[in-house]
Amino acid sequence: MRRTRAAAAVAVTASLLAAATACGGGSTGDEGGSNAAPKELTYWASNQGPDIAADQATLGPELKKFEERTGIKVKLEVVPWADLLNRILAATASGQGPDVLNIGNTWSSSLQATGALLPWNAENFDAIGGRDRFVASAIGSAGAAGQDPAAVPLYSMSYALYYNKKMFKDAGIDKPPATWDEMVTTGQKLSKDGKWALGAEGSNLSNNIHQAFVLSRQHGAEFFDAAGKPTFDTPANVEAVKQYVDLMAKDKIIAPGNAEYDKNQSLQDFANGKTAMVLWQSAASSFKAHGMKEGDWGVAPVPVPAGGAPGQGKNINSMVAGINMAVFKNTDNIDGALKFVKFMTSDEEQKLLNKTYGSIPPVKAAQLDQAFATEDLTVLRGTLGTSAAPLPQVPEESQFETAVGTAVKELFADAAAGRAVTTESVKAKLSKAQQQMAK
Repeated sequence: MRRTRAAAAVAVTASLLAAATACGGGSTGDEGGSNAAPKELTYWASNQGPDIAADQATLGPELKKFEERTGIKVKLEVVPWADLLNRILAATASGQGPDVLNIGNTWSSSLQATGALLPWNAENFDAIGGRDRFVASAIGSAGAAGQDPAAVPLYSMSYALYYNKKMFKDAGIDKPPATWDEMVTTGQKLSKDGKWALGAEGSNLSNNIHQAFVLSRQHGAEFFDAAGKPTFDTPANVEAVKQYVDLMAKDKIIAPGNAEYDKNQSLQDFANGKTAMVLWQSAASSFKAHGMKEGDWGVAPVPVPAGGAPGQGKNINSMVAGINMAVFKNTDNIDGALKFVKFMTSDEEQKLLNKTYGSIPPVKAAQLDQAFATEDLTVLRGTLGTSAAPLPQVPEESQFETAVGTAVKELFADAAAGRAVTTESVKAKLSKAQQQMAK
């Protein structure tokens, strides 16, 4: 349960809600919660598995274990990624939401700026075993520099290129593409007979941003300048976004129907042999849930421009991905919330949950387990360590995801409908997104 607290409007929450097509004021009270409901918690978990039912099956026994140990019952709701940010922003404005929730690590600074989340100061970190249990880079993605983190790392990830070994063999292709030029030429060999080379989630705003960000960096661009001013429609950013959408519009290696995907449908297509490749974070558990077996797929770094290798110069090939766990400041079970975060970030649970989801534990001791030495996770760890970069650490980051993610979504819709995707049309969409940031 949650108790409602008085809310004072703050500009950052209002702007975030406007970007999310919601409305209302934010809340920035300094209260640190109460223990008015010590026997219950509500928890919003992000959709990590192939579907919500799979997450419920994974988390249910663990929440029961927590209840048996503490006497605290946890009411679970798994929220799809397409809905999660809007739900959080609405809860931030109203003061009514869960006690504990998962957030994308890229949202940490934005949600921190609302004042709605419990700051993880030294005292709160001590309550869950100490800050030094966590990998430093994971803590670095939990809030703005110079402030107490707004959340605690739960799952760490990066992007990789997953490919269907049988489809590659049947097409006479002996290795995955390492460059974008190879992606197109290889992809055109695979896109035939009702099958397609690459899966995408054209209506998933966050996924759109992740791909656009990587290509932007590879073009030597940034979406914000040093002063935090948006620079969405620069020539390099326009070319980066166009390159991504052109995989459907021009190169014809992404199925037009992918323009409507936003709930991991591309993973199911991959597992069913409809597409040969997908760019994804920690996808192994989803593939298994859809009937694939270890060895059916291969994993390689995300492509970079011709003539380079991941991590060299501009060749960033992933954003720093991950899921953080936050506590709403006005929880009515603050002690229980801290106990729950401690439980979920314990060595035992970190090994179990990250192994299930195919992600990397941000807890140092858990990361040493042999379960995280697989081919998939070796590639993901290598990417995180050498060629991943964080999304812009600005308070407007979630508004940026909404505005530019929507622009990419609309461009995919144009491509799927056969409408031309030109440099001018891409620039117009990004200029509109930039203008929205100023409202």
